[in-house]
Amino acid sequence: MASASGSSVRVRFCPSPTGNPHVGLVRTALFNWAFAKHHGGTLVFRIEDTDAARDSEESYNQLLDSMRWLGFDWDEGPEVGGPYAPYRQSQRMDLYRDVAQKLLDRGHAYHCYCSQEELDTRREAARAAGKPSGYDGHCRELTAAQVEEYKAQGREAIVRFRMPDEPITFTDLVRGEITYLPENVPDYGIVRANGAPLYTLVNPVDDALMEITHVLRGEDLLSSTPRQIALYKALIELGVAKEIPAFGHLPYVMGEGNKKLSKRDPQSSLNLYRERGFLPEGLLNYLSLLGWSLSADQDVFSIDEMVAAFDVTDVNPNPARFDLKKCEAINADHIRMLDVKDFAERCRPWLQAPHAPWAPEDFDEAKWQAVAPHAQTRLKVLSEITDNVDFLFLPEPVFDEASWNKAMKEGSDALLRTARENLEAADWASAESLKEAVLAAGEAHGLKLGKAQAPVRVAVTGRTVGLPLFESLEVLGKEKSLARVDAALARLAG
Repeated sequence: MASASGSSVRVRFCPSPTGNPHVGLVRTALFNWAFAKHHGGTLVFRIEDTDAARDSEESYNQLLDSMRWLGFDWDEGPEVGGPYAPYRQSQRMDLYRDVAQKLLDRGHAYHCYCSQEELDTRREAARAAGKPSGYDGHCRELTAAQVEEYKAQGREAIVRFRMPDEPITFTDLVRGEITYLPENVPDYGIVRANGAPLYTLVNPVDDALMEITHVLRGEDLLSSTPRQIALYKALIELGVAKEIPAFGHLPYVMGEGNKKLSKRDPQSSLNLYRERGFLPEGLLNYLSLLGWSLSADQDVFSIDEMVAAFDVTDVNPNPARFDLKKCEAINADHIRMLDVKDFAERCRPWLQAPHAPWAPEDFDEAKWQAVAPHAQTRLKVLSEITDNVDFLFLPEPVFDEASWNKAMKEGSDALLRTARENLEAADWASAESLKEAVLAAGEAHGLKLGKAQAPVRVAVTGRTVGLPLFESLEVLGKEKSLARVDAALARLAG
């Protein structure tokens, strides 16, 4: 089998264009991409779109857009081309038909005329007898007369690959040596009765023709590996393949209740993370931790640091649980690592329609630039910026009733009046002066700064938490800030 040595490494990422990309799929793409980059090799991006009933052009375009958003560049594939084009399976059907015919001609495959009812009946009988319930080889050695009889009955045949009657052993890059016994890997279908090739044929044929050296994929495909190894040996005999690739099966990504994270789980959709404002580098950093680590004491690192250190043999074979809170925390770290100008620009989509609740003409660029450094230290995801700065651009603050009730306790009106008097006389070009004004008001009423500033914050911003209060007051300005304190006093007066 292939070994990882320099630029000879060729890996592939080959998703099907069916719906929103799944974070488990992204993790697989990341590990393949990092492996190729680490070894100075080649990443082939291939589209497995032979399922016309489930594949769509919309999903295909979404896949390409997602790869670009994540920052993955591919060396061969759609929009790039390459020596093994085309890279969409739907455009390679003649190749698969040719290989299937060669397999039939050389006796590596055969026609199977068993009906589904017959297969089900024999499988049930095998289960009842405590035997393996896979295909029993019924059509392996049909005579010419039997074939003619089946054809006369109007039966259609699929094409089955003939598995060898011997154990198949291989060394998985993640899991070590694995052996499959022949009774557990029966002959399997590679072409449907209508002539359409199945995944079991097209995937390894493409890997062979594109000279893929390492197949890094999900654990759910582990059981198909002995089939593919046997097929590879046949393809080498036919001159279609040069060698058997090395296989590495990546651990499951688990969701709530330690169940495999499926496409139906809300937190599995890549689009969800894009819409919430995760940074690609933050999300990829977290996904890399689902089965791998840079070091025992470092969870936050750049994609370049990952590439420099990544080796698939270091991947842990045990299932990895997706922890949304940890994902958010790591993303928050990456937000804080951005240059402030970069941060300000990345927030831009959430400062505009349809996310922003203020009129476009009410947005003030100078105010945004002034608060951006303070906002950067507080966000977990970029979408949180809208609620954090809306008080700057709306005519009036949006009151969260729970925040109002929490902050406006008995005596808050007296505190607010004292704070207003102090703020009136403060230096509004200095956040420190504004802080001293509220601190003095709190002391006058026997309150520490934390409790004293809560009613002021809710009066001005509508919320109990948010950007630093005194910097916010400075940016909002004296006139608007005091007007909001007056409005809060009027509301408290009933």
